[in-house]
Amino acid sequence: MVFDHPLKAAAAIDAEIRSLAVQNTANERAVRRKYSHFLKGTNPEFVLDVAKSLLKDYHRRWLAYELIADHREAFRRIGETELEELGEGINSWGAVDSFARTLAGPAWLKGQISDALIDRWAHSTDRWWRRAALVSTVALNVRSRGGRGDVPRTLAVCRLLVNDHDEMVAKAMSWALRELVVHDAEAVRKFLKDYENVLHAQVKREVMNKLTTGLKNPRRKK
Repeated sequence: MVFDHPLKAAAAIDAEIRSLAVQNTANERAVRRKYSHFLKGTNPEFVLDVAKSLLKDYHRRWLAYELIADHREAFRRIGETELEELGEGINSWGAVDSFARTLAGPAWLKGQISDALIDRWAHSTDRWWRRAALVSTVALNVRSRGGRGDVPRTLAVCRLLVNDHDEMVAKAMSWALRELVVHDAEAVRKFLKDYENVLHAQVKREVMNKLTTGLKNPRRKK
């Protein structure tokens, strides 16, 4: 399948998804993989334009992010300007996590964006960009995604938001710290101790559970 314009490709993807008998994540992802295959040899700018159209014209955010992530050269074109354009409008838990897990975190891990950009997000007045800063640290520490453990950068972001008790930010703080446990449990223990008086109760509970049981929320014994 060959497309002569990125808008046509985006329209075709959207039309195929809308025609699915059952529209769910698994079936939609199968369509995305199909088109990723078709676009594998396409120049990266074309793929980025397809993704931008999917995002802006059809509101298919996570699919657009995955399309970029699955095209090596398109992903390598992502810098700070492109990333913030792609993240424009993130306003929900799912949107933020898709953005940060699929694009922002991996781009940070690979040195395509600076620590200063994540720092700026952490200082944002928008709760969703503050969450994005924390969720972006996950890529630094998840081994299955290439993360090798980055205690300094992860804890630097956590320190910036240690007093933030917004529910969405606190949940992301817990996630960031729990992913770091497998790399340096003692550094996480020290962080909890140092900021015990200001950390959100949920963060302290879930991270301590991870440290002591290996689970976020271990089942209570009967």
